[in-house]
Amino acid sequence: MLVCAFALRCRYTLGLLAFLSLIGCEPAPPKVFDQQLYIWQRQWRPAHAEALAQSRAQFSTLRVLALQAQPHEGWTRARIDPAMLKADGRPIIAVVRLDGQLPQLDSAAIQAQIQRLLSDWQAAGLRVTGLEIDHDCASARLPAYAELLKNLRQALPAQLKLSITALPAWLASPALEKLLASVDSSVLQVHAVSNPAQGLFAPQSAQRWAHAYAARSPKPFYLALPAYGVGLIESTAGAPLVESEAPLNTRAPRRELQADPQQVANLIQALQTDPPKNLAGLIWFRLPLAGDRRAWPLRTLQAVAAGRPLNVDLRVAISRSGALSELVLHNHGNLSGALPARIELNAEHCDGADAVGGYRLQRSANRLVWLRQSPGQLAAGQQLALGWARCQIIEQGEVGVKP
Repeated sequence: MLVCAFALRCRYTLGLLAFLSLIGCEPAPPKVFDQQLYIWQRQWRPAHAEALAQSRAQFSTLRVLALQAQPHEGWTRARIDPAMLKADGRPIIAVVRLDGQLPQLDSAAIQAQIQRLLSDWQAAGLRVTGLEIDHDCASARLPAYAELLKNLRQALPAQLKLSITALPAWLASPALEKLLASVDSSVLQVHAVSNPAQGLFAPQSAQRWAHAYAARSPKPFYLALPAYGVGLIESTAGAPLVESEAPLNTRAPRRELQADPQQVANLIQALQTDPPKNLAGLIWFRLPLAGDRRAWPLRTLQAVAAGRPLNVDLRVAISRSGALSELVLHNHGNLSGALPARIELNAEHCDGADAVGGYRLQRSANRLVWLRQSPGQLAAGQQLALGWARCQIIEQGEVGVKP
């Protein structure tokens, strides 16, 4: 009996050790990042209210463009809506953009402008928890920039967090550590950091930069990720002009570029699996508004931020009133998709029909066919009127939608 008891005890101990070793070998759960939003419009409009309300549950903090200094225009303030920001209630980080082409940084003037801004925003009842300086200067100017930040930190209230944006190009500078010494955190920008003709975003480069920056930054940092596109306009001066929200007054050809949502989603997954040291969160550029044709739809941004699968789901809805039918194409997915080249509807005894929305109609005795005239996209959550048909018989069931 003693031998049996000893054997059982040994088997129990070995089994427990094996179980514990299996637990120890399980991969760590993916890191969950704090997610924030940039609001980058220079003039607010009513559409901001809806965008703020729809984004509130998922994004913790708002980084709001507040003030700019540019070489020829001087100082300009963004025309925000304080009532909207106050009602939203999320922490606010005021962003001050100092153009990288400024000939020099006037520390006294910058401090005076910032102090007035903070005073005005606080008087309006805004919950300003931080200040971000956005200065995309050349690496050779980093020592002067570091001195400005040191003086600014001393002039700001101790409880106000100070952060800066940073460029991957600065990773080659020995002045980076000194630059980061005076700030509480930084934001590494991994989009639109090279020649725009080469694209807005490269996920492999972004991941490499994030890990390299983590090796240099002793403090928390964030990644600024793209959720937008731009238009590149040919220019006789050489480099193409970049058109963002506001259209440029030119008829020159445009080439559209957009950050690919799936590529950005893949980067986030890689960072969650192998998070760089001190990476505190992600900041999305920018909060999309209704009518912002170059920003991702909010539905797409929310899906990528939450790690949900991305899909295009194009369906045609037919609304009937007697013999009259109206056709509308809906994208029920969370990803923009190419407009279908061909849409077929089985129908007989039609008195009339017409196509709109960039389609032309082809008719036969028992079928109506909508043919796409030129390429186009239908954003997630959006719809497009296709046209109408007045027919005695329309076959029930799905409409034929072909890529």
